[in-house]
Amino acid sequence: MTSLSQIFEHKIVAILRGMPPAEITNIANALYDGGIRLLEITLNSDDALPAIEQLNHQFKNKMLIGAGTVIDETDAKNAIAAGAAFLISPSLDMQVIKAAKDAGIVSIPGAFTPTEIVAAHKNGADIIKIFPCLNADYVKNILAPLNFIKVMPTGGIDASNIQTFAEAGAVAFGIGSALVSSKATVNKTYLETITTKAKQLVTALQAI
Repeated sequence: MTSLSQIFEHKIVAILRGMPPAEITNIANALYDGGIRLLEITLNSDDALPAIEQLNHQFKNKMLIGAGTVIDETDAKNAIAAGAAFLISPSLDMQVIKAAKDAGIVSIPGAFTPTEIVAAHKNGADIIKIFPCLNADYVKNILAPLNFIKVMPTGGIDASNIQTFAEAGAVAFGIGSALVSSKATVNKTYLETITTKAKQLVTALQAI
């Protein structure tokens, strides 16, 4: 199964930003136990590149590990060298798309307006991250004339509204603080909370 097909199948991309490097494996295990199979490690986190390498090794054939907050070509090449299976950006940079495609991995640039979204699509992006995503109606309005484009809204999505975003036409969902918070103390209780939240998201999505 290709990386892209895994994203289409599992849909929920858990965003890990600013997590304590020593707790990355525990957090990833908690997410896995909750049914999450796609992890984004943002490059503006401490030890992000080693974390991508580490998780790729530990969760080989179990979870797909990619890089987030990929701002420029240098970021892209560093993430690819670390073994990222996909590159996600908050913004649109054609060189980042090209680096991903040249490496044969999934490109998910960020865009907001219809013009940016179409430009990303024409330049080879596999999925467009709608960011910031205002609400599900925004996704629906965007896709009314652009229903040939695959989009991944990010921001403000949780178990209570993920169905609405899916029904609006999204193929994947970037989910950060609704799953994991960098401000929380990581202990057994918190890891159990992560697993519970992950299960709630997966169950809500499966109920469609």
